[in-house]
Amino acid sequence: MTASHKIPATVVTGFLGAGKTTLIRHLLQNAGGRKIALIVNEFGDVGIDGDVLRACESEACREEDIVELANGCICCTVADDFIPTMEKILARNPTPDHIVIETSGLALPQPLVRAFRWPEIATRVTVDGVVTVVDGPAVRDGRFAHDEEAVAAQRAADPNVDHENPIEELFQDQVRSADLIIVHKADRLSEDEIEAVKADVLTHSSAGVRVVSAANGDLPADVLLSLASGVEDKIDARPTTHELEGEVQHDHDDFESFIAETPEAADAGELEARVRRVLEAHDVLRLKGFVPVAGKTARLVVQAVGTRVDTYFDRAWKPGEARLGRLVVIGEKGVDQAAIAKALAG
Repeated sequence: MTASHKIPATVVTGFLGAGKTTLIRHLLQNAGGRKIALIVNEFGDVGIDGDVLRACESEACREEDIVELANGCICCTVADDFIPTMEKILARNPTPDHIVIETSGLALPQPLVRAFRWPEIATRVTVDGVVTVVDGPAVRDGRFAHDEEAVAAQRAADPNVDHENPIEELFQDQVRSADLIIVHKADRLSEDEIEAVKADVLTHSSAGVRVVSAANGDLPADVLLSLASGVEDKIDARPTTHELEGEVQHDHDDFESFIAETPEAADAGELEARVRRVLEAHDVLRLKGFVPVAGKTARLVVQAVGTRVDTYFDRAWKPGEARLGRLVVIGEKGVDQAAIAKALAG
């Protein structure tokens, strides 16, 4: 099968809270007639992102076309999870027009892209492009930016000290893998700040990458799904930091996740204040989930990153569904899980 007749696949990556699910939700609602199969991978065992995407009830991607992989980061479970999932998608009749893969916020795209070389997939699918979503305000504030020259100078001065920052390295690796970089949440930036963030991410990107800005996931489908990059043949030229340093392993020992159960909240504002207090007091990187609110028939979706908390009501609670809040909390190793869970429960 020639490349032009292969099913195109797009890998959407980006750090925790950058807005990948928002981008994909907009894509599904504006797919231009494409039939899309969607694979959603999350860090943790509660499918928050997949449930949010199902709630949009898009004709482009029916509920049965959304596959969740929540058994671990997809870049570490390629053989066990990803390959069998792709085989099942390719066995469908009719096959989808496009496959979209939303990686965990802690995933490296490189191992996943290399999986498209496996014989079971290589003759039928091509990686149209890797799209990396960047949290614009976070980069502006220096939270995921990195001065490589300064670190190199530190290492040269004191080679016995480990100056590695796993968050910054992961951010750089995701940017380096990209064919298209989206500076997201641009509505929270000035024009000068947008240009400064673009210049920053380009210092870590591969040659020839395109950088655009967007807010609320609002980009045309043709911008995201028509890159025709054939990334599986190029990914070795976009190595991870570990590969550049001669290492091959990738693990998540620097991060941990858990589920905090919460009772019904008195109102959305009270819950938001509770979440903000947790973000200010603990090393939480990302928090997301669903919570019931008194007097409301719909679920309150909670999305938090940094010190920002966003909430909105989506679908109604289903008959027989327990009105119990479940929030996935992702933090750096050693976060006080008990204290966080207690604070979230109120």
